[in-house]
Amino acid sequence: MTTTKTRPALARRLLRRPSAVIAVAWLVTLTAASLGAPLIAAHGPLDQDLTQVLALPSAAHPLGTDSLGRDLLSRLLYGGQPALLAVAEALAVHLVVGAGLGLVAGYLGGWVDHLTTRIGDLLFALPAIVIVLVVLSVFPGNLHAAMVTFGVLGSPSMIRVLRSRTLGIRQEMYVAAARVSGLSDAQILRRHVLPRLTSTVIVQAALFSGVAVIIQAGLGFLGLGAQPPAPSWGGLVADASQVIDRDPWMLVPAGVPLVLTVIALMALGDAIRDTAVENWSVSKLAASGPVAPPPVAEEMAEETAGTSRAPDPDALLSVRDLTVEIGGVPVVQGVSFDVMPGETLGVVGESGCGKSVTALGVLGLVPGGGRVVRGRVVFDGVDLVGSPEGLARVRGSGIAYVSQDPMVGLDPTFTVMAQLAEAVRRHLGTTREQARERVLELLAMVGVPDPPSVARRHPHQLSGGLAQRVLIALALAGRPRLLIADEPTTALDVSVQKEILTLLHTLQRRTGIAVLIVTHDWGVVATLCHRSLVMYAGQVVEQADVEPMFVRPLHPYTAGLLAANPHQAVSGHPLVTIPGAVPPPRDWPVGCRFAARCPHAADDCRAAPVALVQPEQARLTRCLHFEELVDEGVRR
Repeated sequence: MTTTKTRPALARRLLRRPSAVIAVAWLVTLTAASLGAPLIAAHGPLDQDLTQVLALPSAAHPLGTDSLGRDLLSRLLYGGQPALLAVAEALAVHLVVGAGLGLVAGYLGGWVDHLTTRIGDLLFALPAIVIVLVVLSVFPGNLHAAMVTFGVLGSPSMIRVLRSRTLGIRQEMYVAAARVSGLSDAQILRRHVLPRLTSTVIVQAALFSGVAVIIQAGLGFLGLGAQPPAPSWGGLVADASQVIDRDPWMLVPAGVPLVLTVIALMALGDAIRDTAVENWSVSKLAASGPVAPPPVAEEMAEETAGTSRAPDPDALLSVRDLTVEIGGVPVVQGVSFDVMPGETLGVVGESGCGKSVTALGVLGLVPGGGRVVRGRVVFDGVDLVGSPEGLARVRGSGIAYVSQDPMVGLDPTFTVMAQLAEAVRRHLGTTREQARERVLELLAMVGVPDPPSVARRHPHQLSGGLAQRVLIALALAGRPRLLIADEPTTALDVSVQKEILTLLHTLQRRTGIAVLIVTHDWGVVATLCHRSLVMYAGQVVEQADVEPMFVRPLHPYTAGLLAANPHQAVSGHPLVTIPGAVPPPRDWPVGCRFAARCPHAADDCRAAPVALVQPEQARLTRCLHFEELVDEGVRR
């Protein structure tokens, strides 16, 4: 990752904290002294001088001697070697098991999460000290086996914490954008998820290391570690306890280094956590899962002209009978449409109609743990439903995605160059230098001023319009054939919206890419789209070419949306609105879902599900009384 000159390196900022400096100094000094014990200690750890029994500190013995006249400094330094090795072994196992399982469980979910959680619960319920003592009874004096066992038994705390954090991070839009761009799960975990968990891992590791130091010393105190007369920190404490009535001083060199090491580990963990938090220039969005509504009372029948047709072999994307559930509740039902090569299809409707869920369902990225339960999504002749391999192949290189908020579609920890170059190298297999050249070319293609300067910036240093251009460049990195744009101008100013729409139109003409654009703005539809799909309450209610739909809508909902279009507002006249609101999935009626808001609704509209019909060539409508709507338009 490239850093800017205004952002000092993590290590330099860490060393500005006095607590971190003191902790690092102590740990480095202790480690160096233990490893260099043969060079530092003037006496061997087993050398005895019975004329200097329990001697106080002196020039010959800087920390004094024990009950057998052995030099305490020498025994402390030599005893530090097995102590540090034992802690390192336990920590390594703890990180591999805890961090590995926590990341995988939180990111993959499903049966992997369930199995990992159950294993973690089982390990958490086991008394770690008792199990370690059992291991030592089977392998007497084998401190390595004991600490490895302790590392495994201590991993559930890491698993739980990282699983919880990963569950939230995987809902971030920049993670979804990375998946859409075609990155593998391993790459996403390593490059986009794990960096966000660095501070959490460090704090957990520091806490565990402190406990491991105490456990190692405790085993030595009980005589279950290094066997006398071999030196160990726990053994020094045990020796000091035996002569505390005669020589209280001996407890100081035996116990103080142990206490200081634990305190230093805790202080260092806290300092690194606080320093790492400063890296996040954009606050993490709260990721709260949706509350699952109760199941729908009655399954809606789908006997429609749109869903009965086979996928169009000439279409680039052909969706048939797409049904998506979140929490066991259908939120999109029986959606069918085609996107032809080089075509722009607009998906229109109010918020809550299922537009974005439909778009994400095509990519297999339904939010909130949702899933596609029925239907086909055929892209370039390949059905993507139930095919993780097929989705992995087309994401980024076949189908690209642009979210509505560019600031959450980009990873805040990486520069523009790092993120775009990663996608370019993934899809095009270029060298680093070739990837950099391609990134600058992409930025120039989307109209970014001064591409080299922008490439060095982080997302928080970009304006909304500039960030959206970067996101479009990221989507184009793999030379996709279809671009799914989910309300790409919603979060932008009006003037910037026009620039982005012009950019999309220009890119389509230049590259021939097909576009599926989700919007609630009829101006966007009129400017960019060839055909339009109108959705209401999870269903397609009308589908037609743009011009006929504008001139003569065949569904009351479409007519109401067009009448409420601010672009057609007349000065001095109130803007027409549609009464009521879109019903949530749990409240979908049995009959026409728009009936409660429709001026043409009759009893037959509410009696049974309404099917899509084809009243004329290239037009579909889900209305029993569309003739009345046509006659009303003619009379006007």
